[in-house]
Amino acid sequence: MSVMRRPAFALALLGLLAPLAACTVNPATGQQSFTGFMSEGEELRIGALEHPKILREFGGAYDDPALADYVRRVGESLARVAETPNLRYTFTVLNDDKVNAFALPGGYVYITRGLLALADNEAEVSGVLAHEIGHVVARHTAQRYSQAMAANIGLTVLGVLGQAAGVPGAVGDLVQFGAAAALQSYSREQEMESDMLAVRYMTRVGYSPGALNSFFRKMEAHDQLQAALAGRPGAEERYNIMSTHPRTAQRIEQAIELARVGAVANPRYEREAFLARIEGMTFGDDPRQGIRRGREFIHPGLRFRFVVPPGFALFNSPRQVVARGPQQSVVVFDMETEAKARAVGPLAHYLVRDWGARLALREVEPIAVNGLDGATGRSQVRTRGGIMDVRLVAIRADPSRIYRMVFVTPPRLTESLRAELQRTTYTFRLLSPAEAAQVKPLRIALVTAKAGDTAESLAARMPFASHRLEWFEALNGLARGQPLVPGVTFKTVVE
Repeated sequence: MSVMRRPAFALALLGLLAPLAACTVNPATGQQSFTGFMSEGEELRIGALEHPKILREFGGAYDDPALADYVRRVGESLARVAETPNLRYTFTVLNDDKVNAFALPGGYVYITRGLLALADNEAEVSGVLAHEIGHVVARHTAQRYSQAMAANIGLTVLGVLGQAAGVPGAVGDLVQFGAAAALQSYSREQEMESDMLAVRYMTRVGYSPGALNSFFRKMEAHDQLQAALAGRPGAEERYNIMSTHPRTAQRIEQAIELARVGAVANPRYEREAFLARIEGMTFGDDPRQGIRRGREFIHPGLRFRFVVPPGFALFNSPRQVVARGPQQSVVVFDMETEAKARAVGPLAHYLVRDWGARLALREVEPIAVNGLDGATGRSQVRTRGGIMDVRLVAIRADPSRIYRMVFVTPPRLTESLRAELQRTTYTFRLLSPAEAAQVKPLRIALVTAKAGDTAESLAARMPFASHRLEWFEALNGLARGQPLVPGVTFKTVVE
């Protein structure tokens, strides 16, 4: 390298590293934060750009203007006392039965109807909204993005220097992957900051910050229930629906201490007002995305149904239905795109040449499923859990619709599950218009406890195939064996 080129190279490095000095003190947290690669104007642009994508991904906004207005008013009361008084927030109730809440930069805050069903009062909802507002105010997304960009720039510089020193490029690729993986979720410090800010905003408008803890306990109970429904008790961390916001009761108490707020005189809970707002709200699946009834899945819009084997638990999403069974057995149901379905010829050819082209399918044959053309074939695949048997089933409902089932079983269970899985295939049938019209969603209903009522007696009325008592306790924040106080309102689920 010539003497004349060295200053240019040094200046180039300085140019790359100049943004790293862009640290500012956040007025809300009082901490220095590095946001040099995302301005506040860019946050607004990103939030507006991503908002429609979030709506598509999570089933759209829940169609209840009164409930949406209620959540908006609660959220705006908190936003007014935050350190971003000039930011216009957008609060959206998502039509999603999962228990979740999150925020985009630029003031876009989301809460699911599944979370609202689990909450017990307005104070708990305010705690969730205030936590998300805290992420926005502290500019945590800008921090994460800027850190990722800085890591990439640093790796680029290291790559330049490393190549000069003869370091293999693959080393840089590995480091880059590690840096990206480390920046996928909020840090513990960022979660603590958001909880601390949530406590601050809640107390400023008169809510009890203890609602953060009471809702956290409800989430723990819900996680345990989801693990039990999946047949994996004790594995609730896998079903942590607030995994983007990991926290413990001790950390919430620490956040309350860090907020340095005085006790709230006559704190607001607004339980009755909140329960009145969610009465009649859809619980669980929306019929437009299909409905689970125990082991049965029904889609009134597409007019079909099928039943999974005993011991399998159904999980629904906009893209597919998954049934999880014993020892990693899985049934996955989805459908081919309309354009592709119209172009498909014989289904056996579709399995071999298209859908299952990489599986080296054996014993491929046509089948008839309740008057519909179908095809099936089997293979084996290597997974992280070992070798698994796989069977594909395709069913043509009409020229534009091909439905697909994938049965995955460990070889040691394949024979014992064969008959039940085959029965699942042949439970698939189309519904008449009258049958589809009879399918209604489950809804939240309120009941006032009377003398002699118990959690068991009220839970027995709920239309669940199993775990009725656990559902009733989770929805109402009750401990096992806790007596019901006559005159108190409780949430139940009805058809």
